[in-house]
Amino acid sequence: MIAGAFFWAAVATLVWTLLVFPSILVIRARVRPRPFATGDVTPGLSIIIAAHNEDASLPAKLQNLAAVDYPVGLVEIIVASDGSTDATVDSARRLARDGRPAIEVLDLPRVGKARALEEAVQRSSAEILVFTDANSILRPDALRHLVSPFADPAVGGVAGNQVYFEGDPGTEGEQVFWNLERRLKQAESDAGHTISATGALYAVRRSLFRGVPEGVTDDFAVSTGVIEQGRRLVFAPDAVAFEQPANETAAEFGRKRRVMTRGLRGVLLRRRLLNPAVHGFYSLQLWTHKVLRRLMVIPALVVMITAPLVWRGTWLFIPVLLAETGFVLAALLGHLVSGRRLGRFGPVAACSYLAMVNTAALLALWDVVTGRRITTWTPHRSPGLP
Repeated sequence: MIAGAFFWAAVATLVWTLLVFPSILVIRARVRPRPFATGDVTPGLSIIIAAHNEDASLPAKLQNLAAVDYPVGLVEIIVASDGSTDATVDSARRLARDGRPAIEVLDLPRVGKARALEEAVQRSSAEILVFTDANSILRPDALRHLVSPFADPAVGGVAGNQVYFEGDPGTEGEQVFWNLERRLKQAESDAGHTISATGALYAVRRSLFRGVPEGVTDDFAVSTGVIEQGRRLVFAPDAVAFEQPANETAAEFGRKRRVMTRGLRGVLLRRRLLNPAVHGFYSLQLWTHKVLRRLMVIPALVVMITAPLVWRGTWLFIPVLLAETGFVLAALLGHLVSGRRLGRFGPVAACSYLAMVNTAALLALWDVVTGRRITTWTPHRSPGLP
């Protein structure tokens, strides 16, 4: 009886999180859309880049920004080096002397990403703050598409579209899930607010910037602060920023753990957004997307543990057991042959990626419960890539 109750509660949670709620989002976007105005506007931009030991990526990034399609006189770039020990500062200053757009380089001690971003914002002056990662390469028209929704005064922030470079080995699992994420972001935006932005590329009005709290995901905190202040956060699918995820499983696992730890802390920081009386449907989006989805490993484990107890003695026991065993074996196989042809096979890559993410989620939950804070970061870049 008790095992059955836990089993069905866990199944219901998974079905809601993975199937029912995404379907509701898509239907709601079509039935009750909330369009926003766009226009060919060109506000002044302060492009903020926090960098720690990014000498391998930053020169290409700054050259990329110099080549984008946007009036050069309306752009300032501020690079905040967070205690870099490589040639990050020297490389950035050398490029800053080459001409426009204007580039200012802050050589900071190791203060953490939050403080580095705040220092950069304090030195900036433009109407729109644009945040982007040092390894994100923007499509030439990305900035124009990013600022277009600011033609609507109700829009306070715009999330860009993070896209992975095509053909990168070892990223097939993440590609599958990120493609789904992109569709959900579009549906969320069409119906009201997209959940949050990603650090690859996003922008907010300067008047709505309220700092970056320590120990949380900075892109989540800054972008959701817009919603907390009563403005819309929308998605710009044509504001494309290309990135490559870490190919090494250990590096990617560490990144996922860090992101989810800081992300869960971010939800605690923005817990007022979970009040449906104030924020309506967005509260349900936030709860489902940022809490249930990140912690779906818990109901998944409950299902795996209780399913044999519930179905033992019936013919259903066999397919349940086979499904569980198949998932575990596929995940292990994907981990062992990561980067090889078999490891890139869709179902194997998806199972391996899902197992990795859920393990990282368990450790992230442990970090939050035990009070572990992550205030600094060390990027992992693949050699030879921007």
